[in-house]
Amino acid sequence: QVQLVESGGGLVQAGGSLRLSCAASGRTFSTYAIHWFRQAPGKERDFVAGISNWNSTGYADSVKGRFTISRDNDVNTVNLQMNSLKPEDTAVYYCAAKRYYSAVPTTLSYYDYWGQGTQVTVSS
Repeated sequence: QVQLVESGGGLVQAGGSLRLSCAASGRTFSTYAIHWFRQAPGKERDFVAGISNWNSTGYADSVKGRFTISRDNDVNTVNLQMNSLKPEDTAVYYCAAKRYYSAVPTTLSYYDYWGQGTQVTVSS
């Protein structure tokens, strides 16, 4: 089994930056695509960014140019660098893993593993 743990969330002012990390157990980490989703209270869980097991990337239009996803397979970690944060970025951010997959989001139930989430709050 693979366990995913998100970290790096917190409270920031609009225009600020945060770096989220998704740390994974297991020696097969490099075979998994890792996607970031976010969910605000009362809202759907929406795709934010993804990185494939071969290192292609994809982003939601709402975060293009502001967020950057990257992975370091040597330490089983995917990072989400979030710059120029806006109040509408406030949500719980989750990482999800799907083996041998692309950067394109898919149905939530199709992912193999999910983390517990980390809260990001952007004040105005």
